[in-house]
Amino acid sequence: MRWLKWDLNLRTRLIGETLFNLLFWMYFPYMTLYFRSVFGEQTAGLLMSVPPLIGIFGSLIGGHLSDRLGRRFTMLLGAFTKTGMFAIFALSLSHWTDYLAFIGISLGGALYGPASSAMVADLTPERDRRVVFATFVTAMNIGAVFGPALGAVFFFRYRSELLWTCTGVMLLYAVAVWFIVRETLPASAKAVKPAQGALSLLQAQVAGYAVIFRDRAFAVYIAAGIFVTFAFMQLDLYLAVYVKDYVPAQTLIAWEGGSFALSSMGVFGWMMGINGLLFVLGVLPVTRWMAAWSDRNVLIFSSLLFGIGMFLIGWTTNAWLLFGFTILMTIGELSRSPVAQSFVSRYAPEAARGQYMGAASLQFAVGRFLAPSTVILSAWLSPIAVFGIILLCTLISIALYIGLFRMLPAQEPGQRG
Repeated sequence: MRWLKWDLNLRTRLIGETLFNLLFWMYFPYMTLYFRSVFGEQTAGLLMSVPPLIGIFGSLIGGHLSDRLGRRFTMLLGAFTKTGMFAIFALSLSHWTDYLAFIGISLGGALYGPASSAMVADLTPERDRRVVFATFVTAMNIGAVFGPALGAVFFFRYRSELLWTCTGVMLLYAVAVWFIVRETLPASAKAVKPAQGALSLLQAQVAGYAVIFRDRAFAVYIAAGIFVTFAFMQLDLYLAVYVKDYVPAQTLIAWEGGSFALSSMGVFGWMMGINGLLFVLGVLPVTRWMAAWSDRNVLIFSSLLFGIGMFLIGWTTNAWLLFGFTILMTIGELSRSPVAQSFVSRYAPEAARGQYMGAASLQFAVGRFLAPSTVILSAWLSPIAVFGIILLCTLISIALYIGLFRMLPAQEPGQRG
């Protein structure tokens, strides 16, 4: 599906979200360092545990609102919330105000996410969804690759200017959504009368999600996602510990009269660079290569390849082998994301697509919450044992995916009420 043939809603959002994701990754990686410098390490650690919880509740609320009040309404609510919070952050003279604004930005993003994904599904034929979701993943990862490098300069030297730029870009994007993006809420969802009043809205949301979480197949899908997210998160957690503690500085290339060497952290930086670059360059080609694969086979392949690649890393300290295994596990990681979003959009009932998108985010939140346990376990276990636990998690996810797709023939996707 060529980009120029996309619906105007999608093209507008792709441009806006690409720009904003670049700015997001210019400040987000440095927020922990910033709050640690002003509040102290322990307080900052506690404070930074709050945004993921806000993200869980925000995603659930955003999913419900997108099914009851509309995708466009919920996206505008999230976009204008982020705009206002960026302005408060830029104007703030208090570190606590900075933190509350950061929480508000997280809430705005959580409200926006499920509605955004649901709108992609509303506007895209099922056969094209993987490629469209892959394009949005690529846009997100362009920011993840280039943003931190730019942020290393702008966040610490020109923080106010960066925050005002984020405010301006977010405001322009919100205005573009207001004037260009049209509502895509399906007729089946419009037929459900929205709840009146805050209490009724809360009751309707609880009832809606209670139905979702009683869906055994979807519960298995979320459980599988928790295990595989736990494994994926080790790229930023235990992998860094392993490379720092066990991989020595070494020469990559030697020539007559000179050589090129990397420290242990230099090796890790290259591994992360390879991972990020492959995400930008590889998501679309791999998605197209796997176009004929079933969701089941892609999800199993993804977990297996990532788990094997990560486990093999624990058997070597050679930089070239580490780079090769990084490529292996990155292909596993990047092949999953578009298929996972496409699966949820196809599985969910049309009238509850936003709520299912919001509920699906739980796998990422819970997986991220549990992931730091490997760093704690590494104080008592050998690297092979820790990498073995990571591999075991991916194997458990495979078993759950196999069980999930055995359950599905009895229930046609999109037919649950």
